[in-house]
Amino acid sequence: MKNKKKIIGIIVTVLIVIIICITVFIFMQKKNEENKPQELLKEYFSLLSNQEYSKMYNLLTENSKKAISEEDFITRNKNIYEGIDATNINVEFIQKEEKDNNVVQVVYNTNLDTAGGTVNFKNTMPVKKENKEFKIEWTSNLIFPNLNSTDKVRISNVEAERGKILDRNDVVLAGKGSAQSVGLVPGKMSENKEEDIKKVADLLQIDTDTITKQLSASYVKDDTFVPLKTIEDNDVSLENSLLEIPGIKITRTFKREYPYKEATSHLVGYIQSITSEELENNQGKGYTQNSLIGKSGLEKIYEDKLKGTNGTEIYITDSEGNKKETIIKQEVKNGEDIKLTIDVNLQQKAYEQFKEDKSATVIMNPKTGEILALVSTPTFDSNDFIKGMSNEKWKQLNEDENNPLYNRFKACYAPGSTFKPVIAGIGLTNNKFDKDENFGYVGLSWQKDSSWGDYKVTTMTNYGDTVNLRNALVYSDNIYFARAALKIGTDTIEKELNKIGFNQDVPFEIGLEKSSFAENGKIASEIQLADTGYGQAKVLVNPVLMASIYSSFVNEGNMIKPYLEYKENTDNVQYFVKEAFSKEASEEIKEDLVEAVEVGTAKGAKIDGVKLAGKTGTAEIKNSKDDTEGTELGWFNAFIADEESDKQLLVVSMVEDVKDRGGSHYLLSKVKTFFE
Repeated sequence: MKNKKKIIGIIVTVLIVIIICITVFIFMQKKNEENKPQELLKEYFSLLSNQEYSKMYNLLTENSKKAISEEDFITRNKNIYEGIDATNINVEFIQKEEKDNNVVQVVYNTNLDTAGGTVNFKNTMPVKKENKEFKIEWTSNLIFPNLNSTDKVRISNVEAERGKILDRNDVVLAGKGSAQSVGLVPGKMSENKEEDIKKVADLLQIDTDTITKQLSASYVKDDTFVPLKTIEDNDVSLENSLLEIPGIKITRTFKREYPYKEATSHLVGYIQSITSEELENNQGKGYTQNSLIGKSGLEKIYEDKLKGTNGTEIYITDSEGNKKETIIKQEVKNGEDIKLTIDVNLQQKAYEQFKEDKSATVIMNPKTGEILALVSTPTFDSNDFIKGMSNEKWKQLNEDENNPLYNRFKACYAPGSTFKPVIAGIGLTNNKFDKDENFGYVGLSWQKDSSWGDYKVTTMTNYGDTVNLRNALVYSDNIYFARAALKIGTDTIEKELNKIGFNQDVPFEIGLEKSSFAENGKIASEIQLADTGYGQAKVLVNPVLMASIYSSFVNEGNMIKPYLEYKENTDNVQYFVKEAFSKEASEEIKEDLVEAVEVGTAKGAKIDGVKLAGKTGTAEIKNSKDDTEGTELGWFNAFIADEESDKQLLVVSMVEDVKDRGGSHYLLSKVKTFFE
């Protein structure tokens, strides 16, 4: 009896479990069934985000497919969504409403970014059960609520004007200029198309393949004007030759123009057509495949301010072309103008002085930090990049051994003797020697002791037995500064050089290479320390940092912070490094450098009535001490040493390959012109 009851209990328990499982199964089935419409909503818009239009079509009901073919469905969705640059498409389910005929209305919010901005709207997706599966009853209303099958989505643009780049006196360095756009209309070309394309390519100096490819683009019809290249307004001879070719059309257009050409190119840079990679990296910033973007120089650095925002309206038109509804409208916003501290007259002058050299020149107001000129030579013409550079011209620029595309004012170079005032400042500030201390004459060749082997430091001038700081700077004594570096010591020199900007970024609008004095920031030997004292060994300095360091000699030992963007009020002076050197050290070095111009190595720059301070430097670039084939860099750094002068000016210039051209003395007459 007990066993019988036990068996009955087990059976009852099993039945209860079975009933529960069936109930849960039915519940879950019903739950899944209920969730299918919103899952279908998510799937559809997920496919749309990935531009998988064919898979979207597979989610439609049979009635919908009868109303629109797969090809037309793909074309309509692709043209609309991609035409308005739709991205970041997100939907949020709100509710579903049961309707007759087994139809569920799924209500949701849509949020998407477009060329005209972010669009938000509420919409409804009809979902119908068909062969046990939910499918979408599709109409054009699913794209936009008020879009009917015969309506079209249009987009109109008003192009924003790019901001100008101006000098300190509002002279335009980069702005709007006019030109002629040369192109072909395929339907008006002769039967000898290949021959005509060859003629056009030769005249415009572009590849025939480039022209053929542009003419073969999917958007090109017989009456389409296909632009090929922009030419100058006044090139009448070229225009006449082009117009003899059937199909050529020349229209007036506007382009970015750089009036000062080579003189400002490394500084200002240029713009060009955006690449697909740049377009992807700048999503949501209003760029399109036809946009221009800053590629180098200030055009690139200030791109976000200069570019502006195009005016865009996305709207629906009916079958007659009448505007039916505006989806979104964004007003045009022109780019900002950028005003610089640059004085274009000084900029041009610096370019003219050094255009035949491989050089870098920085001209600065050392009292304010305003950069008045920043020039690298040889250079290029920014306008060539706008007009459409020929392959021949591009090859010429890239293969030129003088490297005109290389920006020298961003780079670092061995400073030679222009580094001696830096060592002097460190030594005096840290009380490692006195300005009047006589190191004693040791001849024109010297080494600390026999541990240096055959290595010796040499100097050029015997100026007598008084080997003190002033004479050493005036006559540029390598031996004095090698001994000074040893007196200062490795730890102090490393610490002080790091303090004044070495091995760190200079706070400046344009990115500059970091200056350095040793591999891994550590001076490895006594010989390296001695050579560091006169700007050789491993010392490399950027010209802009050099200008900041030299500014300390007129700012009581404080290094001015250089800057390029113009400020009306220059009273609020900012320093890059405060107390780089002591006030007494900077004053002494300033007066010593005045003497260097009056009677010393820089006397070729002397100007009657002008209190000019300066230091020359010739750095040897060679593989070893015995290398006779190496080259030389020449430097001349000069500044007004008169506090009362209304022309506060500091010039740092570096020229490569001055060997057999007078070394650093090659620069004296050139730099002198800026102060006359």
